[in-house]
Amino acid sequence: MVDVLDKFMTLAELDGVTLDSETTFADLTTLRIGGAPLVTVRCASAEAAIAALAALDDASQDYLVVGGGSNLVVAEGQLDVVVVILDFDAIDASVADGLLRADAGAVWDDVVALSVECGLGGIECLSGIPGNAGAVPVQNVGAYGAETSDVLTQVYLYERATRTASWVPAEDLELAYRYSNLKFTGRGVVLAIELQLTTDGLSKPLRFGQLTQNPGERRPVAEVREEVLALRRGKGMVLDPEDHDTWSAGSFFTNPIVEPQLADSIQEAVRAARGDEDADRMPRHAVPSTASGEGKEKLSAAWLIERAGFAKGYPGEESGAKATLSTKHTLALTNRGAATADDIVALAREVRAEVQKAFGVTLEPEPIWLGVSI
Repeated sequence: MVDVLDKFMTLAELDGVTLDSETTFADLTTLRIGGAPLVTVRCASAEAAIAALAALDDASQDYLVVGGGSNLVVAEGQLDVVVVILDFDAIDASVADGLLRADAGAVWDDVVALSVECGLGGIECLSGIPGNAGAVPVQNVGAYGAETSDVLTQVYLYERATRTASWVPAEDLELAYRYSNLKFTGRGVVLAIELQLTTDGLSKPLRFGQLTQNPGERRPVAEVREEVLALRRGKGMVLDPEDHDTWSAGSFFTNPIVEPQLADSIQEAVRAARGDEDADRMPRHAVPSTASGEGKEKLSAAWLIERAGFAKGYPGEESGAKATLSTKHTLALTNRGAATADDIVALAREVRAEVQKAFGVTLEPEPIWLGVSI
């Protein structure tokens, strides 16, 4: 390990940069799995991050910026990658004009909490989502009818091609459902975000059925935040070290977007197997005309998983399995305390294969995979 550290000692000479040789991915991820990076580089400011990232890029060294670690599936053992931690977390919100800026290292739910405290609306439905602010635009985080793209105006972005940072408009990120052109592309690293929120103390128009019976209504932001947090706790989606249902990567698969004809065939297959009542409740929603999947429909991955034969908690405590579906929510794959990456991957492959077999839909995993694949 000393030899490995020697290789990176020049980074430690940069202002605001420290090296950490003890931290593993199991320490950094909400799944609590994964081996050891070559070294962890901690950056105390955006300027320190730019200098460190540029040095790593100049050396052609693979690195991964880790925020809350809530969206990672990482192999065991020694990994040939450097972890970068952005340890700067300022949040500034203007009550007058609704403009909010947050450093990449700010805990995302702290950002939401401050916006609600200030009476600003637009991200209350994204309450309780684990991770840091810098990761939010990368996959256009969304929940309960809201997406980051609804309010994101620009990001302060380190561009790997030029080794420089600047504010980049949100429209340059090609934001779509759980996607931006920062995801899986290596384009750059988000160092800060800017959001335009509303100032009247009311939420964005609500669309999700568990939050409103009157689609389009707006309610006090604090009220909506508490309801969202309650919903997420009920699904094991709010981190709790004592609850293994929260030892997960959150929603493991994205909701599939399919042609209407495929949605029809799935609904009829369920009708034949389970009856009219269940088939008629099948969640299927037209993709908005502004989205890249226009003309298609979004289905519920959790609903498909359940109809493919997987119950909450599968394969059950009595099986002795180290990795199971959450006992609260079939879309979360969980570490019951001693799981490895191989255990999580095996369960993901089983679920994916059975959904494909039953419905002809290939579920796409939401997390970033490092050293393993589905």
